Amino acid sequence: MSSDALLAAAPIVAVLVLMVGLGWSAVHAGLVAAVGTLVIALTTFDFGGGDDPFGPAAGVVGVVAEAAWVTLTVIAIIGPALAVYELQQRTSATAVLQEGLSRLTPDPRVAALLIAWFFSLFLEGAAGFGTPIALAAPFLVAAGFRPIEAVSAALVGHAVGVSFGAVGTPVLAQVAASDFTGAELARATVPYHTILGWILTAVVVVLIGRALPTAGPPWRWGGLAAVTFFVPYFLIGRFVGPELPTLGGALIGAMVFIAVVVLARRRSPAALASAQPGAASADIGANGADDAPSDTSARALLVAGAPYLAIVTLVLLTRLVGPVKDLLFGVEVSWEIFDDFTGSVRPLYHPGLLLPIAFAIGALAQRASAHDVRMAIATTNRRLIPVVLALLAMVTIARAMSQSGMTDELAETAAGVGSAWPLLSPAVGALGTFVTGSATASNILFTDFQIATAEATSQPVLPLLGAQGFGAAVGNIICPHNIVAAAATVGLSGKEGLVLRRTLPVALAYVALGGGLALLAT
Repeated sequence: MSSDALLAAAPIVAVLVLMVGLGWSAVHAGLVAAVGTLVIALTTFDFGGGDDPFGPAAGVVGVVAEAAWVTLTVIAIIGPALAVYELQQRTSATAVLQEGLSRLTPDPRVAALLIAWFFSLFLEGAAGFGTPIALAAPFLVAAGFRPIEAVSAALVGHAVGVSFGAVGTPVLAQVAASDFTGAELARATVPYHTILGWILTAVVVVLIGRALPTAGPPWRWGGLAAVTFFVPYFLIGRFVGPELPTLGGALIGAMVFIAVVVLARRRSPAALASAQPGAASADIGANGADDAPSDTSARALLVAGAPYLAIVTLVLLTRLVGPVKDLLFGVEVSWEIFDDFTGSVRPLYHPGLLLPIAFAIGALAQRASAHDVRMAIATTNRRLIPVVLALLAMVTIARAMSQSGMTDELAETAAGVGSAWPLLSPAVGALGTFVTGSATASNILFTDFQIATAEATSQPVLPLLGAQGFGAAVGNIICPHNIVAAAATVGLSGKEGLVLRRTLPVALAYVALGGGLALLAT
């Protein structure tokens, strides 16, 4: 490996060592690594040293401006999602929902699967952009999970859906950069997760077993959750296209899963609990069923779930109704400075617009007092301060690496393995997401590179683009950007390294197996 490649890898190594090895917070690790990244970019990669009269200053200002913009768009999701959670706690709506889940199944592990697996995947397929983690993690905490297990389960649980998240947005980035159609790319990508996705289901099952240890991991129900999701997921990806594999798989899978749960309980009221002694009596949360009203009605459940139902309704309306989607998607706000630094957002299509509406609907439906609303917002704002700093630092690292060519240097070094390139192809996709925080951005960054490398090494292109889309999804599990956001929703700010220690081995193993599949496919 060249000296330039070693220096290009230094920011990633620094983040991993400081957060995983030394247990530093994302704020402290990010600030140190961000400064180091800018120094390397300016001194080794001639960043900002072109014809621009502002020179290096323009590079630094441009990168920080891009980082601030990305941070703002992420906080627009985290903030209202966290406010929804705080309000749900204050109005006791969480306790009512817990009681409702306990009536559906006496086994809290099954309820946890519905949240960590199907709920996360549905939100990823419909909205993406961190929405599933921001909403599922606090819900799992309320259901009895320790914060670390809750964040880890949400990160792992949504990952198989990221390749087709936000109604296929990551694939659309590949369509724009290649000569392949969305349907062709979907067919190339979906086998990776279908064959290997059971590993992530198993991890979620293990995390549920740790969080609710009285009964142990719910292996049978986890197997059912995997089958009911992956069968429609694969069929839609194989025969329909990239827009609906995750969304359709989650909706169809959840309906089948719930039907089986209800049928099993009707046949034997103790059926769900009998597989693991003590399951029915396991605690389901700090404000669990024992504290919830025993006469929970359908109306009470609708009121308690109002913000989540509003999110689902708004997501389906804005993502699947063509005229509405076109109208909202057509509004874009963008900016550019120094020719090289840009930012854009579609404000009416961004999840950050939907979540405040859901918060307002929840407050009205639950007749929350003005005091509760103010306190929920105030608590949220206090918790967001360290999150903003951590995100700003981490995104600064990502943008500096991308703008200076450090990320390209790493990818080109990896391509030097020649015919064994497919083994590393998913890792490049994961690298792109690790440093950008977005599978879509990873696909934008590396699709051209994957095509060029495939052609240079005489490899078929399409399987490697599938591997790129697969790896980009896996990167979401370990991306500091996502971990910071998720940790903020459950009060773990400053302890993000503990989460990364849990998710890093999972991501590395999953990417490695994906590389093996890519090698077989080529």
